[in-house]
Amino acid sequence: MNPVDQVLQGSFPSVMVPTREPVVPMSAPGERLLIASNGVFIEIDRPWIRLVRRLGSFSWRTPVPYGKAADATEVRCGAVPAELVAGFARMARAALPNEVGAWITWNASTGAFRLLPLPSLSHRPVHLQYERPELQAGEWLVVDCHSHGRGRAYFSPTDDRDDQHDVKLALVLGHCHQVPSVALRLCVKGRFEVQSAVPERWKAALATLAAEVV
Repeated sequence: MNPVDQVLQGSFPSVMVPTREPVVPMSAPGERLLIASNGVFIEIDRPWIRLVRRLGSFSWRTPVPYGKAADATEVRCGAVPAELVAGFARMARAALPNEVGAWITWNASTGAFRLLPLPSLSHRPVHLQYERPELQAGEWLVVDCHSHGRGRAYFSPTDDRDDQHDVKLALVLGHCHQVPSVALRLCVKGRFEVQSAVPERWKAALATLAAEVV
């Protein structure tokens, strides 16, 4: 086999789902394909989350002698602290009328979350370009945050392009001059799963910002 293909298959292998026992867990963070009797699935493993999503089903009914797979979501890092979301909202207000960005990260070694401001290469009321920061050992991006100034919270085509290769939660805060509006989605390697329900702890923390509006 071509050496390049060997490296690619080693970094992104295909696994046949067994019929009589669970699939052997991944030994390190990464991605792999699960070939099952009910379709082809992608499995993504990170210290903070494990995801399984079906990529596609078979075009016709034919006996595939493998076990079945199912979509799965396992959040390992626990709940993202609401005070960090509120901290980003304060950053967004301070940056008005411009947009601003930050990451909420989680350290697999310490279990600690932190809010990490992103250095802006350029930012305006409808534009933000930033430099991806260097993370500490064992630290992983969990929530990618950016603001829309006084505009509404939504995901733009630019956001879709920026998010298509990542595994993360993406958070947009709009109307940052008052109690912010929120758009939230889970990004899974080009699949975007909009979260219609924002965590109640986040909503409560953002609501308290009303008292700080001057």
